[in-house]
Amino acid sequence: MTSPDPSQLRTTATPDDAERARVQKRTLRVVVVGQVLGGAGLAAGISVGALLAQDMLGTDGLAGLPTALFTLGSALAAFLVGRLTQRWGRRMGLGLGFAAGGLGAIGVVAAAMTGSVPLLFASLFVYGAGTATNLQARYAGTDLAGPSGRGKAVSVAMVSTTLGAVAGPNLITPLGQFAAGIGVPPLAGPFLLAAAAYLAAGLALFVLLRPDPYLLARAINAAAKDDDGGRASAVVPRPGGGAYAGATVMILTQIAMVAIMTMTPIHMRAHHQGLAAVGLVIGLHIAAMYLPSLLTGALVDRIGRTPMAIASGVTLLAAGVVAAFAPGDSLGMLILALILLGLGWNFGLISGTALVIDATVPENRPRVQGSIDVLIALAGAGGGAMSGVVMASSSYETLSLSGGFLSLLLVPVLLWTRRRAAVAA
Repeated sequence: MTSPDPSQLRTTATPDDAERARVQKRTLRVVVVGQVLGGAGLAAGISVGALLAQDMLGTDGLAGLPTALFTLGSALAAFLVGRLTQRWGRRMGLGLGFAAGGLGAIGVVAAAMTGSVPLLFASLFVYGAGTATNLQARYAGTDLAGPSGRGKAVSVAMVSTTLGAVAGPNLITPLGQFAAGIGVPPLAGPFLLAAAAYLAAGLALFVLLRPDPYLLARAINAAAKDDDGGRASAVVPRPGGGAYAGATVMILTQIAMVAIMTMTPIHMRAHHQGLAAVGLVIGLHIAAMYLPSLLTGALVDRIGRTPMAIASGVTLLAAGVVAAFAPGDSLGMLILALILLGLGWNFGLISGTALVIDATVPENRPRVQGSIDVLIALAGAGGGAMSGVVMASSSYETLSLSGGFLSLLLVPVLLWTRRRAAVAA
């Protein structure tokens, strides 16, 4: 098979502004549907993955392993989804990515039922494809967006994730009861929802995302070069320096967020807080990760990428400090800490994504986006794996403070990048 020929899209390759706006609106509507479903799928691993591993492995020291596994899986998936998108478009990349995540969730349920730790590990790895695809779907809304609307386009995709992602953790108890009623361990219940949600998200995007926004954007760009008398080059252009700055922002915020978030359910259960409380804290955390996105996107477009990225580091530091000094039995303080944690991540992801989009062109964009999301996933895997080790050898307080201070490293990186860009100009 060969990649689609842009000439086949000639009837829509040079649409007028009204037609392009119409396609963009349709694309955003379809992305919203996929993100609502995808959000419900990703919440399962965040909410009960560590608890399920703790029960099956019988130790706290490896409780961060599920997060490490599905983030490692998401790293591979991000690479593959990026390459599939570069060749075949968003429909194919996102559709197959969500389908793989759904199959992984089914495998987790099977592992819990049989008590098979190897199957659990393998399934969590595959389940990570859903996480990567959910994250990559944010780019679909930006393919046809102009420079002044890219932050908003990212935010529309992200805020849609809130509906499913917040509902998921708060369904832990009823899903556990349902699972127990059909002979499935209660902690595997949320993965039943994840399987159905991811498979439905993949189907919706594959069927409805027409015309494919990336293929259309690439064809428009090629047509514009032809109109200007330019020739398509066989050499794919390199991304600008803003892509590296954006990647740094997203990587550091991912490490800090994943490390603290992963161990919070373990910390809460050690202080005799129940699953309902865990679901509330994680649900509000995920709401803070996604719900402010429309406002964040507008701020990123209006006051700039760099100021909002710096705000991310400061907010994550505040989250780490609050989590470290919150009493273990104080539900209110933990809620505040996890809300700040989600908000800081939100600032970092949207500003970092906008920096990457600004520094790329359609010819290299999906490949660069996929590669950066690989690094984000690997950073999350490292944060998840080390979080259990740090907490077992030290404390939740040490872990929280370390994550908060780590996030501040993005500030000098951003200032250095900005200074270099000013000198080059």
